[in-house]
Amino acid sequence: MIRVSAVLASVLALAPVGAASADYPDKPVRVVVPVAAGGGVDVMARLLAQKLSERLGQQFVVENRAGAAGVIGTKAVIASPSDGTTLLYTPSSLSLTVAVNKVAPYDVAKDLTPIVNVAISPYALVANPALPARNLAELIAYAKANPGKLSYSSAGVGSASHLAAELFKSMAGIEMVHVPNKGMNPALIDLIGGSVQVMFASVPGMMAEKARMHPIAMAEKKRSALLPDLATIDEQGLKGFEVANWAGLLGPAGLDGAIVKKLHDEIVAILATPDMQERIRTLGYDVIASTPEEFGAQTVHDVARWSEVVRKANVPVN
Repeated sequence: MIRVSAVLASVLALAPVGAASADYPDKPVRVVVPVAAGGGVDVMARLLAQKLSERLGQQFVVENRAGAAGVIGTKAVIASPSDGTTLLYTPSSLSLTVAVNKVAPYDVAKDLTPIVNVAISPYALVANPALPARNLAELIAYAKANPGKLSYSSAGVGSASHLAAELFKSMAGIEMVHVPNKGMNPALIDLIGGSVQVMFASVPGMMAEKARMHPIAMAEKKRSALLPDLATIDEQGLKGFEVANWAGLLGPAGLDGAIVKKLHDEIVAILATPDMQERIRTLGYDVIASTPEEFGAQTVHDVARWSEVVRKANVPVN
C-alpha cells in the first residue's frame, strides 16, 4: 500500500507540470524589453505581444527595463521563475555586451532559453561620395594604397558599428582610423560632412540620407529586402563576413520545452502573415523566424566572434 501511494504521489506531482504546459499561458505574461521605448525593437515587441494576446487569450504586456546596455532588463528575466510568465525580447546587444565586459554579466548559453530569432536589421558599408571607390574591391584597393588615410565613424566604442569595422579591417587586411560618436545619427552626420570616409551604418537609419552617401555593400549574410540591389560583402569577395542587429525572444533557463514550442510556433505563424511582414519591413527589419536551436547557436557564436574582435583590436572593455 505504501508503495502504491508513493507511485500515486509521484504521478500527481508530475501532472500539474504537463497541465501547466498545455494550458499555457494561464496568467498574464511580462515581456521585458531591455531598451528604451519607441525604437524598432520596442515597437516590434509590442506588435508581437498584441498578436500573442489575441491568439492565446491571455495578456502579454511589454515592460521596458533599459540601462547598462541591456544588462538590467536581461538580469531581471534571468532571475525570474522559468514558468513562461516572464520573457525577454532583446536586440543582439545581448551577446555584444558579454564581449565588451571584462567580467561577463551573464552566460547566454546557460542563463537563458532561446525561443525564436524574429528579425534582423541590416547594416551596410557606406562611403562619402567623394571617396573614389564604388565597390568593395575598389575600397580595399584604395585603403591598401593609402594606408592610414581612411577613417570611419561609429555609434561609439564597443558598438556594433565599431566592431563591424574592426572585423572588416581584420578580414580585409587594411587599416582605418576610428572616430567614435555618441550614436548612429551623429556618426552619419560625420560621414555626410566628409569628416570620415566610411562607416557601417544601420540601414533603417541611413535610408533618409541615402542620396548623400554611397552604399558599398550589404553587411548581412543575405541581401536585404530594404536594398535588394546592393550586393553583400560576402558576395563581393570577403567570404564569411556577416554583421546585423537581430531581435529575438528568450526565456529564463529551464523553460519547459512545450512552452518554448508553443511560443515559437505561434510567433512563426504571426510572422507569416502579410500584415506583420509589412509592419516589420517598415521598421527596417528582415524577418528571420529561426528555430530555437538556430537562435541559441547564433547567440553563442556572436559572443565568441565579438570577443575575438575585441581582443584583436584592443577595444577597451568595461
